[in-house]
Amino acid sequence: MIFANKSVSCSLQIICFLTFSPIYSLLCSVVYHPSHSPPSHLYVILFNFLFSSLLLSPSSMESKLQPWGLLPISFLLLLSNLQNWANAEPKVPCYFIFGDSLSDNGNNNNLKTLAKVNYRPYGIDFQKGPTGRFSNGRNMQDVIVELLGFIHYMPPFAKSKGKNILTGVNYASGSAGIRNESGKQLGARIPMNEQIKNHKTIISRISRLLGNDSSTKRLLSQCIYSIQIGSNDYINNYFKPEFYNTSRQYTPQQFAVVLVQQYSQQIKTLYDNGARKFALYGLSLIGCTPVAIAVYGTNGSPCVNKLNIAATLFNDRLKPLVEELNNNLTDAKFTYLNPSGSPVDLSSYVTNGTCCKAGGGGGELCIRNSKPCSNPRRYVFWDGVHTTDAWNKVVAKSAYYTESPLEAYPFNIHKLAKH
Repeated sequence: MIFANKSVSCSLQIICFLTFSPIYSLLCSVVYHPSHSPPSHLYVILFNFLFSSLLLSPSSMESKLQPWGLLPISFLLLLSNLQNWANAEPKVPCYFIFGDSLSDNGNNNNLKTLAKVNYRPYGIDFQKGPTGRFSNGRNMQDVIVELLGFIHYMPPFAKSKGKNILTGVNYASGSAGIRNESGKQLGARIPMNEQIKNHKTIISRISRLLGNDSSTKRLLSQCIYSIQIGSNDYINNYFKPEFYNTSRQYTPQQFAVVLVQQYSQQIKTLYDNGARKFALYGLSLIGCTPVAIAVYGTNGSPCVNKLNIAATLFNDRLKPLVEELNNNLTDAKFTYLNPSGSPVDLSSYVTNGTCCKAGGGGGELCIRNSKPCSNPRRYVFWDGVHTTDAWNKVVAKSAYYTESPLEAYPFNIHKLAKH
């Protein structure tokens, strides 16, 4: 997948056609080469250069189109920016993604499970259509991949092959949890322990590609390991007593302790296998999703309090774990992330409904081939649990740039990449 700014791109193509200049043709060929994907600010630079030269040159105003008036300075500035872009590298060489349906980009497509979304209306705003992403477009990890400067999204483990694994792999699986049994009532899934096994397989393949273990170790030490998991250990385990006995075994406080202890061992296993940069995501307000409110009711509250309290107990254990890991494993960097968007962000979105008609999967997913709302960009929730491309962009930018210790501690993704 190559990222593109379609609206600006179309405008540029029109102006490139109108100018009839060899130099402009050269510039346009640079921008539209199929292997290139300039960031949006370069599209704007080129657009301004072409458009202002076309319209503001004295000769064009007097008679015909002669876009040479502003050529010398603008051309040099443009070439400088294009050269900087061409030489740019991603902020990190590779990015590995672990998690559940919030990050899954197709690993569940061929599994026997209710937790898969390789059908419309999922993907209606994604270039390749329905890919297995639980959204109308990108998920949060996709946007972070863009912000880090990668040209391609990370391939799902199920489709990973060849040298594309050198820049990262996505292992996430819808309905997966920290615990192996979480989500089993929905069918097959790839729990965190299995995702780690899959990563070990990828490490072996990377070693074969690079030719030695030392090069592999050096590469992995520079990658970011993004892990967003734990929601299903609550919504598809602890709070499903008809399928699981964990709520009879543990109080919410005890369950958070047990869960984070297991999570800690999984994180350390990744560390033992070469990981050195960790982005560990806390749980969002799982009691505020449309499906949670519909299933449990709120008793007059805005959200389902017992679910949010449980998520808070988990987060309150995860944050000290991040500090402990940073103190004990000093050659690695760990950060806690829980981007939520600001009240100002939320004020312009519909928060109390879904864009698509829910009822598929276990009741929370879009009904196959149903017609969604006319403007997904106005909604937080795409289906009963998962968020829209628009909202995923908001929280991804927060995870990447925020300076709030409530959303990123001790540092955001941008700073983690620099360490």
